[in-house]
Amino acid sequence: MTSDVDSERPGGRSSGIPGERSSGGPGEGPGAWDGERPGRGAGDAFEVFRDDWGIPHLRAADALALARAQGYVTALDRAWQLETERHRVLGTSASHLGAEAVDWDRFVRRARIADTARRCYDRLAPETAAWVRAYVDGVNEGLAEGAAQAPEFAAVGLAPGRWEPWTPLGVWLSTHILFAGFPTKLWREEVARRLGADRTTLFATDGPGTAGSNGWLLTGARTATGAPIVAGDPHRFIEDPGVYQQIRLACPEFDVVGLAVPGIPGIAHFGHTGHVAWAITNAMADYQDLYREHLRRTPDGGVEALGPDGWYRAHAHTETIDVAGADPEPVEVIETDRGPVIIGSGPGGGGPADGTRPEGGEPAGDTFISLRYPPRVTGELGFDVLPALLRARTVADLDTALDRWVEPVNVVLAADTAGGTLHRVAGHVPVRPYVNRLRVVPAEDPAYAWREGEAVPLPRTAVDGSDGIAVMANERGLAAPLGVEFAPPHRARRIRELLGAGTDWTPDAQADVHTDTRLASSRPLLSLLAWAPGLGPAADRLRDRLLRWDRHMDADSTDATLYARLRTDVVHRLAGHPALKGVTGADDPWRSAAYPALFRPWLAAVPRIGYALESLLSAGLLPYEDRLAVVAASAEAVAAAAEEAPPGPWGELHRLSPWQALPDRTPDGSGADGIRPGLAGDHDCVLSTSSVPGVTDLFARGPAARYVWDLARREDSRWVVPFGASGVPGSAHHRDQTPLWARGALAPVVTDWNLLHRTTHRPEENPAVTTDEPVAPALRPAVHEQKVEGFGTVRLVPVAPAADAGLLHGWVTEERARFWGMGDHTREQVREIYAFVDSLPTHHAYLALRDGVPAALFQTYEPDADPVGECYDVRPGDIGIHLLIAPAEGEGAVKGYTDALLTAFIGFVFSEPARLRVVVEPDARNEKALARMVRMGFELGPEIVKPEKTARLAFLTRAALGLT
Repeated sequence: MTSDVDSERPGGRSSGIPGERSSGGPGEGPGAWDGERPGRGAGDAFEVFRDDWGIPHLRAADALALARAQGYVTALDRAWQLETERHRVLGTSASHLGAEAVDWDRFVRRARIADTARRCYDRLAPETAAWVRAYVDGVNEGLAEGAAQAPEFAAVGLAPGRWEPWTPLGVWLSTHILFAGFPTKLWREEVARRLGADRTTLFATDGPGTAGSNGWLLTGARTATGAPIVAGDPHRFIEDPGVYQQIRLACPEFDVVGLAVPGIPGIAHFGHTGHVAWAITNAMADYQDLYREHLRRTPDGGVEALGPDGWYRAHAHTETIDVAGADPEPVEVIETDRGPVIIGSGPGGGGPADGTRPEGGEPAGDTFISLRYPPRVTGELGFDVLPALLRARTVADLDTALDRWVEPVNVVLAADTAGGTLHRVAGHVPVRPYVNRLRVVPAEDPAYAWREGEAVPLPRTAVDGSDGIAVMANERGLAAPLGVEFAPPHRARRIRELLGAGTDWTPDAQADVHTDTRLASSRPLLSLLAWAPGLGPAADRLRDRLLRWDRHMDADSTDATLYARLRTDVVHRLAGHPALKGVTGADDPWRSAAYPALFRPWLAAVPRIGYALESLLSAGLLPYEDRLAVVAASAEAVAAAAEEAPPGPWGELHRLSPWQALPDRTPDGSGADGIRPGLAGDHDCVLSTSSVPGVTDLFARGPAARYVWDLARREDSRWVVPFGASGVPGSAHHRDQTPLWARGALAPVVTDWNLLHRTTHRPEENPAVTTDEPVAPALRPAVHEQKVEGFGTVRLVPVAPAADAGLLHGWVTEERARFWGMGDHTREQVREIYAFVDSLPTHHAYLALRDGVPAALFQTYEPDADPVGECYDVRPGDIGIHLLIAPAEGEGAVKGYTDALLTAFIGFVFSEPARLRVVVEPDARNEKALARMVRMGFELGPEIVKPEKTARLAFLTRAALGLT
């Protein structure tokens, strides 16, 4: 089901861990403006910095140089993704990916995406065109070097091509051409034809072509700082590399952080300028139409189309799709006055030009459908908005810029540092009859034409000052007048419920909303289960269990798995019910040869039933008694199966299945968990990890990023993506954010230039990079590396006091670290302490990285050189240790987490034969720590009194572990 809307895939390189502080201006920090690229003038100068997660922070002398820098760095980091997108625009993917890509290539050529991009580029304002060209120049400058890092090019025998000035517009079009879900009209057409016109919207709910994005705004009345917070998560098809690129763009005119789309200059959807922040969700508007065309072949081989004024000559030409490992395929491109013909087959079964040529103007086929979409009609794509967004300082600036937005049509939330807020729809929706939104309409009837030059007025509303909450979640809300099918209201209601419970929200607390797993859409099925008649003993036990279930789709919940089993069985029983016979089984529209295979995900009946299950079980389709009978039969079947094979945790089944251009490159074994983690959530949860009910428990759609924009202190903002900043397999930052993303954690947005690492494409040749430059933890040489089965790889790297001070300060000052004794320390005091530790030959501090992500602080010391040595009889070979687990993990967040880390730490300590006994001295009140030590084999010793605490000694010998 992943041949749908979203089609970007990144690549890159970077550095490893968070650290944040106050925001510096674009001209501040070390060596400002000294990053001039070789062979360029001063006006093209730019600098490339990375934070510890490898996220690029770019700084340049002007907006054009900055655009060039963005293109250049994106080419280095995401060369494979960029070239994948360029080929998708041109319809040339099959030339290196083979026959599986032919369907897309045929569609994108028929839809004339590249030609539309050229038209839209030609209509750009001159200054915008120059800005886009600068980005493309940067891409072309960095693409060869980026491709040299990416193994995918060699795997398919592909050399990087050259981007044209209009290519970014083509990427935007190809990425969003299916976003409004026009293929759903094909499904409705089949439902009306097979089940009756009164059933056209029977399955109208969040379907395979839609998203599950969330966004919310809290005014100052709801936050701890008194300033607004904007947060959320776009839910799209998850791709590897990821569909969003975390980035910072700074020049004297602006300094913006946000989520860019690789291949597109600027930051379109989610950004924070330091003065105003914005976010979007899909408005679910309908703004593309399908027309049933009558075409005929002329004696000279041309094509005529029937319009309101009779037959006329249509545009037609033939192109050739090269296919790796197969013969080339011709495709006839036809365009009528309505738009490009995207569906049609001649008598020979090929394209409209195939088969025998009819004599005397006979129709060349019986199913021809054209697509009419705004950029093709108006020549406008809205790219003039993008640089204006970067320069916005207030919601008024943003509002003015968004008046020129075209597509996709979005709901926008925004807030500024003065407390201003914005809640509106942005985009272009044509004026035409309502039926155009529902079905395929006749091309020759003028009643279905668009009103030339007109657009539907777009809704807006004020953010309620007394309530202080605004929510957007694809629901039938602000954008209701613009669409047909919307997401159910559950996510929007749940987000509002959660936010309404507090008035002191902080950026970090937004993760509680991002990861909520309450499944309100389970109510109809469970209500029917409650009244299901005549259940046997096993089914009755299943009913009792599910009615006691808290309705949270948690990863460790076996009840959630049991519910999913019941739901799947009900979906299949409904698919076999006589009431749906016309669209299921052998009659499933998915099997029809009338439509290209590309559109089959929208035409498959079982997913449609699964997504519409809530409404199908509530009313309309079946009598109440029939619904009860279906659920009762499913309960009996699922209960019997559960007796044979008890359900496992939901997270074991509900795993990510991301899209990859080269899926055979997916790792096997334990490495596969890095790309296919098991998660909580479900389609209608706020944590909308959307599987396909009735088809699979795997999910391909989910949060493609998470963000929290703080208008009080931008450095307190947060973000995360599913994989990492780099798209290069084997890079330290290829998938280093996956553990954060999987558990719902967020990385800090670093805004202090002094906490970033200056780099170039060849750091060893960059005089600005010296041995004194802080190195990100993931890139430091490890003193110890150990694979812990079922946990991951643990690496110990030395603490760098200056680089790690922000990270460590955040850990040691949390309430849970009170036994560490540094709760009231400033960041500078923490730095000074670890700088002192670093100066001692007898004491050492290490960061423990779990699969590249900081997981703990681990310290060793020689007891006879430490005050603890005065409290007991030190033996030769004694080594003392301290351990602080990262707050993001928390006690018990992952079963056996601390024990797994201790396994690696003990392995490191005893890797030196001279070390005979480990000594620990936890606070005597820390019962959890003491119990853990005993469980690990430590022998408890006496309590000792130290100036800062009363501690309990514990000892672990090599002999106790059976080591020689």
